[in-house]
Amino acid sequence: MANDVQYLIDMLYEMIDGAKGVLMSPDKCIIVREDALDLLDELRGQLPLELKKAQELIRARDDFVENAKKEAEKVRRQADLDAKAIVGESEITRIARDKARDMLRRADERSKVMVSVTNEYTDDALRRTEEAIEQALQEIRDSRARFKAVSNEKLQAQRAKLEEQSPSSDNQDA
Repeated sequence: MANDVQYLIDMLYEMIDGAKGVLMSPDKCIIVREDALDLLDELRGQLPLELKKAQELIRARDDFVENAKKEAEKVRRQADLDAKAIVGESEITRIARDKARDMLRRADERSKVMVSVTNEYTDDALRRTEEAIEQALQEIRDSRARFKAVSNEKLQAQRAKLEEQSPSSDNQDA
């Protein structure tokens, strides 16, 4: 303990505090020079060691603070990169959603156009089919009417023939 700087300072303080005062000068005292010089020599020998330890502690503290700052900066940079990546992913997701909505909107528009065109085509095809059927029906009616006319003409011709032949047969019976 005699080598401890604080202990040596305390001993010097006690020596001065316990020293006898000088007559007519209360702020002055008498101490044993040899004892005081011995304490100061020990103190001088201890101070460089203590100062060296204190400087090493200060350096270690400074290194620790510097490393902590570097680590904090590294963490901040990584957080910035992560935040940018998340924002980038969010932006990509937003763009993809916008494109998907646009694709769906265009597909819906194309679908409506295709339905409209299909309906027009189907209506036109049915109209043409109806017209063709009406034309065919008219041709059938015309053919039937011609057939009836021809058939009636032949029937009347046969009746006329029969009637021509019948009076002679009536004459034969009479």
